[in-house]
This record gives sequence, C-alpha cells and structure tokens, in this order.
Amino acid sequence: MRKFQQVFIPYIVGLLGGYLFYLFHFPIPWILGPMFLLIMWKNFAPLHGKYNQPTYLKNVSFIILGITFGLSFTADTFRLIGPYAIPFLFFTILLICLSIINGLFISKFVNIDKATSIFASVPGGLTEMVIASESVQANTSLVTIFQTVRLLTVVFLVPFSVLHLLDGHETPSLMLETSFNAAFLSYAWFILAGFVGYIVRAKLPAAYVIGPLLTIALLNILGVPLPQFHPGFIIFAQLSIGVSFGLMISIRDLITGGKYCLLYFLTTMILIIASFGVGYLFSVFTDINLATAILSFAPGGLVEMVLTATSVGADPSVVSALQFIRLLFIITIVPSVLTFLLKPAIDQKLNTS
Repeated sequence: MRKFQQVFIPYIVGLLGGYLFYLFHFPIPWILGPMFLLIMWKNFAPLHGKYNQPTYLKNVSFIILGITFGLSFTADTFRLIGPYAIPFLFFTILLICLSIINGLFISKFVNIDKATSIFASVPGGLTEMVIASESVQANTSLVTIFQTVRLLTVVFLVPFSVLHLLDGHETPSLMLETSFNAAFLSYAWFILAGFVGYIVRAKLPAAYVIGPLLTIALLNILGVPLPQFHPGFIIFAQLSIGVSFGLMISIRDLITGGKYCLLYFLTTMILIIASFGVGYLFSVFTDINLATAILSFAPGGLVEMVLTATSVGADPSVVSALQFIRLLFIITIVPSVLTFLLKPAIDQKLNTS
C-alpha cells in the first residue's frame, strides 16, 4: 500500500498543479503545473524524499509525445529545413561557445574550477553533462545543482516569454481529434514506434522521444494511414514528464548552490536572450517564421520547446527537427570536445598534487 501511495500521490498532486495552470492559461500547463506544485509539495509532505515514479510510466509518456510529434511531419518539413541545417548548426555552435565563455567567466571570479563551471553552463542534457563532467574530475554535485537552475530557468521562462512576446494563444494543435474510423491494426504502428525507441535507447539521446518520432515521421511521409491519439493520452504524457521533473528537482538542491545559483541564472538569461536574437536573425534570412526560429534555438528540452510551439502557432515539426539536430550535436560532440580540451589541465593538476 505504501509503495502505491509513493507513486499515486505525486500524480494526484501533479494533476492538481496541471489543472490550476490550465485554468490560468499558463503555457504547457500539464508539464509546468505538476513540476511546480510537486517541488513545493515535497517540502511539506510526510513522505518527503520517498516518492517515486516507475521508469516505464515515464518512458511510455515519452513514446506518446514522440509519436505525436512525428504525426506533424510531412515531406515539406524536410524540404524546408534541408537548406538551413548547416547555418542552424553554425549558430548553435556560436551559442555553445557563448555558454562556455560564461562558464569560464564565472570561474574567474568565484571559487569554482573551470571544468565544473563549464559543464554547469553548457545547455545539454542534465544527466549527460553530469556524467561527462566526471571524466574531468569536476564537482558533479555542483554541476547537477547548476544544471538544475538552468533547466528550471529555461523551462519556466522560455514558454512564458515566447507566448507573450509573440502574442501567442493556446491552440489545439497537439490536442488532435481522435479518429476511430482507422482500422484497429493501424495502432500497431505505434507499438512498432515504441519498440524502435526501446531498441535505440542505449545509442540515441532522448531515444524514447526521438526513436518513435523518426519512425512515425517516416511512415507519415510514406503515406501510411495513421490514427491519432486521444487528447487524454497526450495530457497523461505531459503530466508524467512534469511529475518526473518535480521529483528530480528539490528546493534543498537549489539552496545548496547558495549565492552561485544567481550567477548561473544570469548566464542562462544571457543565453536565452542570445538564442532569441539568433532566432530572429535566422527568421530574417530564411523562410522560417519568427516563433518557429526562436523555439528551434531555445536552450531547452525538445519536448518542452515543441509543446510550446503548439501554443504560439509555430511549426512543431520544424522545431522538432531542428531541436533534434541541436540536441544530437550537444550530447554527442560537446562532452567529448570539452573532455579533450580540459583533460591536460586536469592531468597536470593531479601530477603536481
């Protein structure tokens, strides 16, 4: 019974948070609402620190959203982003360099080593940056805390900023109408997509989103008839991800970072502003509209940025494709490059100690 409560209570709290955010018309309410209320709840609940979320619930939720994003892809999507992939990657590298400079700048003025500060500043996946930081003997606890500050800042501020700057409004673009006319067997394609995500889980970042997304996008482009998810499934998927964030992040972790958290918050703000500026330039010189361009460069998660895209009338398929390119580059290339550059300094430090 106790184990059931440890799983059930976070979902009840998350459902209440999502509904409240939905009532107040906040962006991506079913992720931000559960995350916010659960972070608050954990500090006062009697089972504090003992809640958990079964991994399969989170993975299934990622699969549902990956499939939903894939359904928005068409052949025109790839024709649109094809010519701009290289310029997009160039601007992405510039933003990464800015984040590295921010990390070096902070390490010059506070008692944090270069490796820790840089890995805390780069907008990659939280888990991937923490793991990569271990190879250069950085302070993984601080990397986790400061990456959490970055994650919270981006997930909360980018949707709000884009929504109000672009005068966006809620649209039902992800709340797809359910079609029960399709043959029941057509849902088997969704099972195949989930299986692809499972197969590539050890080889691809965010595999449970990207694997199904690419599978369904390919089937959609080939003209295979595919059904749509009921909106309830999509809300559940977002709720599960919000619960996951809420369980992962605690106020205690943020307090542990102390005064340095403010510095990493400010550098994240600089990175967000820079990404908005680069997004504007990208929209000027391409056929991609402003909202889509800004969300494609925003240093947030693929899921959060694509869901935000649906709230401001941006193209979720283009945001998915470009955020995937950004995510893949940061997670596969950046940690290795940083490890290679920082390793000599670490080795020298070890030899002299």
